[in-house]
Amino acid sequence: MARSALTMTAATFAATAALLLTACGGDGDESSPDDIKGAGTEAGSPSPSASTPGTADANRPDVSLPEDLKLVFDFQRPSDADQAAALEDAANYIRALDHGIAQQDPNDPAYQFYSTGGAEKYAKSQIEAWVKDGWTVTGDDRYFNASIDPVGEGKSVLVSFCRNQAKFYSKKVKTGKVNYTEENLDSYQKFSLLMSPSEASAAVWQARQIEVQGRVKECKG
Repeated sequence: MARSALTMTAATFAATAALLLTACGGDGDESSPDDIKGAGTEAGSPSPSASTPGTADANRPDVSLPEDLKLVFDFQRPSDADQAAALEDAANYIRALDHGIAQQDPNDPAYQFYSTGGAEKYAKSQIEAWVKDGWTVTGDDRYFNASIDPVGEGKSVLVSFCRNQAKFYSKKVKTGKVNYTEENLDSYQKFSLLMSPSEASAAVWQARQIEVQGRVKECKG
């Protein structure tokens, strides 16, 4: 399995977002690539590189990763508390997905904690595919240029960011052999996550839908 296996698009993402916008009285205009860079976020301290539960939830699942896998979230933390929580838990969703692959567990509780609906199905299908083919993940995976846009008048937000997976590789579980690949346009993707507070805890934000665009020139810079 090539490193670009994490590119499946949730087909229902756009329709679900549109329904939410309609229900909340918002419009369906989409931001251009130039608008996406830094939109909806304010400069501040960088987002933590690992989950910082604090008072949010004492029962957050383990999303630790193997020593040979490093996820970098080069995000600026928004000053708005809800936007900051949504951005951090969007990152936790990505961590949880990789945690499930590393654990070789399609039913890993981590991604189930940080997602529901289409995003949960997406994570499960991705982990299943990696496990079925006997692959795990290794290397460095970088996420950057985050934007946060309100969805209608509710609390839901659209969190988008770029990804550089040029140094992110697949590795055979049984042999440890790494499938090294050269950097190319496939290395650059754009993630869009529809985030809302969890029904179980308002302090936890869950990904409800996910869209992953491949070969995104704007993310290559």
